[in-house]
Amino acid sequence: MQGKNTSGTGLALNEQLTVVLISHERPAFLRRAIRFYSSLPCRILVLDSSAVALAGIPAEFTHVDYQHLPQFGYWGIRAKLAYGVEQLQTPYMVFAADDDFLVHEALHEAVAFMEANPDYSLCHGYSLMYLALANSVNYYRRDKKVCEDYSADQAEDRLLDYMHQYLPPFYAVQRTAILRDWYDAMPQDTIFQWQEVGHTYYMLARGKARILPIPYVVREINYVQSDHNTEIYHSLAYMDAKSVAGREAFAEFLAGLPTQIQHQDPQQGKQFVLKSFASLADSLLTNRALTAELIFESTWIDIETGPQRRFGPKQYVEMPFYNQVFFDQLTQFEFLLHAMPAGRVQLKELEGIWARQQSLMLARNNDTPESVLDRLWQAHDSNVFNRAVIKRLIAQLQPLDEEDDAPKLREWVARLDAVLLEGYQPTFDKMLTGRLLQWLAARAPDAEQAETIARYLADNAGGPQFGIFLLDLDNDIDKLQVTLDSLLEGHSKAFKVVVFTTGEPPAATTAQNTLHFVRVTQSNFVDKLNQSVNQSTCDWLLLAEAGDEFTAAGLLRASLELMAAPGVRAVATDEILRQENGALVDMFRPGFNLDLLQSVPSLMARHWLIRREVLTGLGGYQADFSKALELDVLLRIIEQGGLDGLAHLDEPLLITRAPVLAENAHERQALLRHLGNRGYKAQVTSTLPGTWQIDYRHIERPLVSVIVPAGDDLGALQRCLDGVLLRTRYTRYEVLIAANPNQLAEVNDWLGTLHNAKVRVLHADRPLDQVALYNAASQQAQGEYLVLLATDSEVVNPNWIESLLNHAQRPEVGIVGAKLVDRDGKISQAGLILGFNDGVASAFIGEKHAAEGYMQRLSVEQNYSAVSKVCLMVRKELFDALGGLDEVTFADGFSDVDLCLKAGQVGYLTVWTPLVQVLHTGELPQAPEALAALREKWSAAFAQDPAYNANLALTGKGFTLGESAPINWAQLLA
Repeated sequence: MQGKNTSGTGLALNEQLTVVLISHERPAFLRRAIRFYSSLPCRILVLDSSAVALAGIPAEFTHVDYQHLPQFGYWGIRAKLAYGVEQLQTPYMVFAADDDFLVHEALHEAVAFMEANPDYSLCHGYSLMYLALANSVNYYRRDKKVCEDYSADQAEDRLLDYMHQYLPPFYAVQRTAILRDWYDAMPQDTIFQWQEVGHTYYMLARGKARILPIPYVVREINYVQSDHNTEIYHSLAYMDAKSVAGREAFAEFLAGLPTQIQHQDPQQGKQFVLKSFASLADSLLTNRALTAELIFESTWIDIETGPQRRFGPKQYVEMPFYNQVFFDQLTQFEFLLHAMPAGRVQLKELEGIWARQQSLMLARNNDTPESVLDRLWQAHDSNVFNRAVIKRLIAQLQPLDEEDDAPKLREWVARLDAVLLEGYQPTFDKMLTGRLLQWLAARAPDAEQAETIARYLADNAGGPQFGIFLLDLDNDIDKLQVTLDSLLEGHSKAFKVVVFTTGEPPAATTAQNTLHFVRVTQSNFVDKLNQSVNQSTCDWLLLAEAGDEFTAAGLLRASLELMAAPGVRAVATDEILRQENGALVDMFRPGFNLDLLQSVPSLMARHWLIRREVLTGLGGYQADFSKALELDVLLRIIEQGGLDGLAHLDEPLLITRAPVLAENAHERQALLRHLGNRGYKAQVTSTLPGTWQIDYRHIERPLVSVIVPAGDDLGALQRCLDGVLLRTRYTRYEVLIAANPNQLAEVNDWLGTLHNAKVRVLHADRPLDQVALYNAASQQAQGEYLVLLATDSEVVNPNWIESLLNHAQRPEVGIVGAKLVDRDGKISQAGLILGFNDGVASAFIGEKHAAEGYMQRLSVEQNYSAVSKVCLMVRKELFDALGGLDEVTFADGFSDVDLCLKAGQVGYLTVWTPLVQVLHTGELPQAPEALAALREKWSAAFAQDPAYNANLALTGKGFTLGESAPINWAQLLA
């Protein structure tokens, strides 16, 4: 029998319904949700488990019961909801997620239905899903048309019917008393998945359910399958032992609850619950009731016309969404979505738009009122919900007597003001782009510092002069103006600019002018570049492109730093990259890093300052490498004078367009030419666009000695040895197991059973610690190369020795290390950074194994200051010359770091290769005394690890923007 439908209510809604708004660490979502639900004439209870309370809510929304509940946290969702349910005083309640829009009129109708039908436990309608973007909202069909009344008197029947075409009922209007019983009964440790399934089962087992044929809620589209960040299908259907046990235990619990489902036999009751689980799993698997299909898009780029909706080719008019009343409601929702943005995807798009708008609002050199107005209209057209832009536009219209648009703009601002207490700036300032802009602003000298620096430079012949070569090969005057404006607005004037343009030069100039134009073609611009190189009187030359923006302080700091750098031949600086969407990201390079330069030249070989006489001595740029001019020059500098005089300045010089990582034949050709000149018949290949792997194709196949301490964990030792013996493709190796006389008996017994021609067991004549065991075994090693391998490690890839030898056989390389991965496929160690996390640590820990990392640094070969002896290859001759591992000072830890630094001290590189993967936890020793000794011995490396960057954070996962810090200009003048 179907329930009675009625829209009449006997009591006011505030006496009937409480909206329980739930949130955790999403302040922007929560503030918007409170704004939306606060207009409902019912009770609003906010359960916020964020660490920090949302400010201003009690004052602004006096009728909202905001409860800050940090004690529950993210994993305490069950306890938080149970606490909230206990607070309820109304007969009905509805949960509301902070990213959803429950249709207000639908709540009225659902409550009215529940009042008229006391045998129903819940009531809801149909759901639509949305995804908010910068200037638009995409809408997705979620629910399919289903049976709308589950009114069978037999609870088993209605429950199976509901599970068969499951629409999640968690956000339905529900009878408070029944829900309170459920939370009283539910075990404290019930996981998310079973909370969701159990809630559905219990509510249907206690009463009937109604799905009204109305739009009920517009929900943010899920990024995972479950209705609220859980994946319930796994728990319902997977047949692994853990899933089966969890499913049967929960079924037994549900079967024992007092509901309208009664079975004399407990086993029969459990089987029925499992049957309902299977029905629900099948509904999810077959998408019987749920889907995710884009049906229309709504774009809002004009304040007068409002959102413009574009419908897809397939629509579902049987759903109750297709009426003007509902679309008017969507317009209200969209206004909040755009005026109070919160979604991750939306904010990512807005970051670039806000960055562009902020740039367009800046004062420019030679501005006129008309040019300012033109830029403000451009900013307005990028996003009409930026209140700061609209207000600036209104102010600019007044003096120009162009106030026809002002009234509608003022009305729009008033509408934004009504919902938005603060503009976009606080949110933007927390984004990477905003933080970078603040970070850059803090580095500019103040007026007094600028005056002092100017006097200092004047006393030193003006300091170095920079020749800036700007390529304007697309003849784009707007881009060129951006670059020239940034130079004029910067703090350094010690430059001359040569613009190489394919267009008509705007003025006749000569090489002696500060700004000189040279007409070029795509085929002759390199020759013209070289003419200017030879004519230049500047000290340092820089190649850039029209559109690149110079930072305010970059050239000035370079001037001061280079005054005291007579032996430097070329200098890399840092950069800020402008992505295609306009957002900014940092590219803070390490100190000179040969292997990273060769691996990712598109990131490492850009915008170097080259000493003019060095460039002229090379014969300038080579036209054969026109798409890799700077890489070719740098490689020739290395060929000419080795790695000496190649420096790095931890300061962004440019804000430049992010390079597109793509196949570049000129890069490959330059690398092959360079490697050929160094005596290699190398092979250069690419597995990721814009990155290169070099196989040096060494002819020699030396013997490699793999040293493994025996340890007392027999299982770990067996796995380590099996990994080497079963997974090693290279044939010329031996394994030395270094054992102590006091090994555990089971380890000794097993060692006695080893009979493999490649394995030797070396017994020390006295107990030695692990470091001493490595040293002792190295003295008996027959190999030309040693591999130090941890007992609890497992090699993964069969070519691991070849990949280590590929670098270890290079004359400039001393040590080679591997990528360590845990058994969950996450990075456990990827090179070691000195001074990181208050000691020695690795960045990227916890990242996915296949992640590319900051500047591709998880995916390409590069130089680090140190790598771990979990898996470390070193030439035996060098190991002996360095005195091996220091078994006195660093017996408790960090002997491997000390070894790498000793190798670096005598001129050898340490290479880290991601092509060698080793299973290991990556844990570093807890040895405070050894760490203190290491810090004292290698204080300079700890002060600034050349494999890292002074502008990057020294805590956390690493390779993130460090704290904003002004430049110490006084120190540079000392």
